[in-house]
Amino acid sequence: MIVADYSRPFWPLFLHVLGAMTTVGAILTVVVLTYVAWNRPDAAFLRRATFAALLTAIPFYVLLRVFAEVMYSDEKDAFAGNDPTWVGIGYITSDAGILLLLITIGLGFWWKRSAKPIAGRIVAVLSTLILLLLTVAMLAMSGKWGS
Repeated sequence: MIVADYSRPFWPLFLHVLGAMTTVGAILTVVVLTYVAWNRPDAAFLRRATFAALLTAIPFYVLLRVFAEVMYSDEKDAFAGNDPTWVGIGYITSDAGILLLLITIGLGFWWKRSAKPIAGRIVAVLSTLILLLLTVAMLAMSGKWGS
């Protein structure tokens, strides 16, 4: 029987990637819905769906962040106090991303309640920015920049 020796525990990495993928999916849904609703002020369904998608991103973002921290706490000794660039990029993008996500949720609620087009456009721009941050983090993690 062959036993594989992995460098990382399976479940924390799996749950981190699951949280990241579902967060990206929720934010991508928000981006698509907001741009579809851009010129449709009467589209109450799109506003409600956008707000629901924003709310679903929160637990998955927490999952992403918690298991990233679990893996980092297990591996920080391996870095010997000199964290690779991709770890720093992950921290910066996740911290900025959660702040932008919370602001976007507040604006999404305002858009859902008031139906003001400017609120929807701000939600569209901020959700696109969050998606770009998540993409940069994904590229940094997959390419292991600066390691």
